[in-house]
Amino acid sequence: MRDIATREDIRILVHTFYAKIRKDELLGVIFNTHIHEDAWPPHLKKLTDFWETNLFGVPKYKGNLTQKHINVDKSLDYTIDQVHFGQWLNIWFETINELYDGDYAQRAKDAARKMSTGQFLAI
Repeated sequence: MRDIATREDIRILVHTFYAKIRKDELLGVIFNTHIHEDAWPPHLKKLTDFWETNLFGVPKYKGNLTQKHINVDKSLDYTIDQVHFGQWLNIWFETINELYDGDYAQRAKDAARKMSTGQFLAI
């Protein structure tokens, strides 16, 4: 198995991961309610930009990740909790492990763990 090495690798990871998220019993309803069908393609591109920026230092992502999570949690009457973030991380790790192995794959796991903690504390 090879490591994450290109934007295309990140695109595959992001698309595979969010296909699982959208079908997940716990998380699917949240994501599918807040991201309408026609908004998924630009959302996935933005997330690919986000991970390319985080993994490779390519300055592509523009946005406020924390504010988006705060807004979603507010719309759900502040019901997002550790279980949601834990499930998100489990699916992220599972997807990476199915597709990639190496330093960048590990970096993607470590970054996600740190970000999920930060997002949870922010909401």
